[in-house]
Amino acid sequence: MTPIKTIFAWLGGAFMGSLALFLFMGNTQTEEKKNQDEFMQYYRVYSLATPKTIQFAGTQISLSDFDVAERYDKEILTNVYWQSQTILMIKRSYRFFPIIEPILKAQGIPADFKYIALAESGLQNVVSPAGAAGFWQFMDKTGKRYNLEINEEIDERYHLQKATYAACAYFKEAYTQLKDWNLVAASYNMGIEGVKRQVKAQNVQNYYDLYLNVETARYLFRIIAIKDICENPNQFGFHIAPTDFYQPVPVVYVKTDLSISSLATWSNDNGCNYKLLKLLNPWLRKPFINVAPGMIYYIALPKNRMMQTASARSIKNDTLVLSNTNQNIQPNEDVFTEFNHIVLKSESIKSIAEKYKVSEEDIILWNELLNSSVLAPGSKIKIKKTGSDF
Repeated sequence: MTPIKTIFAWLGGAFMGSLALFLFMGNTQTEEKKNQDEFMQYYRVYSLATPKTIQFAGTQISLSDFDVAERYDKEILTNVYWQSQTILMIKRSYRFFPIIEPILKAQGIPADFKYIALAESGLQNVVSPAGAAGFWQFMDKTGKRYNLEINEEIDERYHLQKATYAACAYFKEAYTQLKDWNLVAASYNMGIEGVKRQVKAQNVQNYYDLYLNVETARYLFRIIAIKDICENPNQFGFHIAPTDFYQPVPVVYVKTDLSISSLATWSNDNGCNYKLLKLLNPWLRKPFINVAPGMIYYIALPKNRMMQTASARSIKNDTLVLSNTNQNIQPNEDVFTEFNHIVLKSESIKSIAEKYKVSEEDIILWNELLNSSVLAPGSKIKIKKTGSDF
């Protein structure tokens, strides 16, 4: 190709490239304008009208104070526009409130206090960074104070009925000192003594007049906002079909006064499975249950499955005695064996855990070790194994 033809070819290619770029940019700008026009036409985010008053635990709260109104407004907006989480909370409330409500009523606690559990955990068995656990978010020490059993095998912070009774005991104790249900609710976040100090220091008796830390200042308003949304979902734009609510799970309670060496085997033998047993009994922390003499536990199993087993004829008032089930039980002392492992050179917590098929966390707990502990050769490490593991 001659030099002149080469130049014309290059110019032609450059022209076509520029034309393509021009057309591409033109199309891009047209598409961007179309998207922007549609965004302006269809996308809407609305502020929400603030009511004149709100209500909690039988108390009418005026929103005439700008600070009170704005704190409530913040929590309403936060929860209305966190749509997925709020829908899930509403759905879960239909499953778990029928368990919580009768206990609150029997213990003389205002019905609105059920929303504390919803605000604390979203009605999930979560663990906070500080170690609070279960629907009611009890710390280990506080749970034990209110008679919850908490150890390696049993953690009743995850037992909804028992944890709700423990929460009621706290509420009643707080009310005897604070004399106001709004302050009682606030104390669930701040502690009874913390609220008493602020009431005394500021010389006011009303939660809504107190100057508090940010978390506690928001706390009760978040509960009230969640309450208002749950009780009036359509008003806040939530439209949930009745068939979409999570329904209560009918169960049969197995009265258990003997140890069960393998909950997985026992549940399978009784028309269930380990997954369902754990979902219905999250308070069981191990794959076995070691029942001390004189102790009784009630293990929930799905009623629809239990009614298809040979044990169905023995079920009375949704309760069944363990001896009437297909049993995989052992005497109390045989449920687990405890022994010492002598640490060899170069062994670690991880390698020992893998050897005995236990968790590193259990070895640390059994031996009160630090996570970073270096094991000295010749030292003894305590190991616990269930009979079914051998």
